[in-house]
Amino acid sequence: MDRRTFMKTSALTAAGLGLGRFAVAAENNPFAPSPAHGWRVFEVTTRVEPAVNGATQVWLPLPSVEDAAWIKPMGNFWQGNADSVQDVRDPVYGARMLAARWDAGETAPVLEVVSRFTTRDRAIDLSRPGKVAPLDKNARRLFTQATTLLPTDGIVRRTALEITKDAKTDLDKARAIYEWIVDNTQRNPETRGCGLGDIRFMLETGDLTGKCADLNALYVGLARASGLPARDVYGVRVADSKFGYKSLGKSGDITKAQHCRAEVWLANFGWVPVDPADVRKVVLEEKPGLTLQDEIVVAARKKLFGAWEMNWLAYNFAHDLELPGSSGAPIPFLMYPQGENAAGRFDSLDAATFVYKLSAKEVTV
Repeated sequence: MDRRTFMKTSALTAAGLGLGRFAVAAENNPFAPSPAHGWRVFEVTTRVEPAVNGATQVWLPLPSVEDAAWIKPMGNFWQGNADSVQDVRDPVYGARMLAARWDAGETAPVLEVVSRFTTRDRAIDLSRPGKVAPLDKNARRLFTQATTLLPTDGIVRRTALEITKDAKTDLDKARAIYEWIVDNTQRNPETRGCGLGDIRFMLETGDLTGKCADLNALYVGLARASGLPARDVYGVRVADSKFGYKSLGKSGDITKAQHCRAEVWLANFGWVPVDPADVRKVVLEEKPGLTLQDEIVVAARKKLFGAWEMNWLAYNFAHDLELPGSSGAPIPFLMYPQGENAAGRFDSLDAATFVYKLSAKEVTV
């Protein structure tokens, strides 16, 4: 096959997925307007046209989070003129990415991937514990260990112990950390991208500002330091919010709509969704002059401990990720397109220079 017109497909049909079996009610879901709320299907298109300077490589995140209760990847289709393309999976976290390479002779590199997934709003009724299988010991180890930017000792450990000193249960700990972050942090509109998530720096300097990859990473690090398995979930918004929050959705051009969320594992509940960073986003962006006491913020604060509106694609949970074939250092997380050529690693937060575009649409199947 001519390399300039290669393509790959992977089960991009509702029939192949058996979508009908997902059309069930989302019980106990505070986001859902009725018990009949069900699954939605979205397509996300990522197109990259990297700069030419010798051999060039890119790595594009693919949907890799799968949970029968709320999200299911349905496949990927890609086309372009790369000399090699591989769908690869990180062996530690299971993060999938499309890795492509162009030889030095290609004057106009281009790659486009379309990813389809189905999802529905998720919520945990924290007033009703249930029977949940214990977390696998390897997963527990992975999601309680320190990473480069998520240490669990020193000031992180001391802060976590202070926050949770009065907690009697794991649920109490998880909620105490959530409330502390909402009360003590702020969203900083000057932070580039979604932030870096250097939580030791945040705590040592007392600068508890940033965006989602900072504030939700702080949640994850403090939870791990208090003994709770927790993980960042890196992804991108794909649709407007159905619940009146202008700041908590994005449709169409989603090039700058990346968003990191968090989960914490609680006995009798399993993985519980949280998002203190979006509470702070509502305060800053929903309308001028909001405070934590305003009704719209209070409602978001209540919902975002235990529930997510799924107008969002979850890519992966990965930290300290090595890009296969890269000559550069590992990246803290994979949420943006990545690339490099002879001049070095591209600035993944500058979509105008490292030319790429993401778009999303809802699909009727």
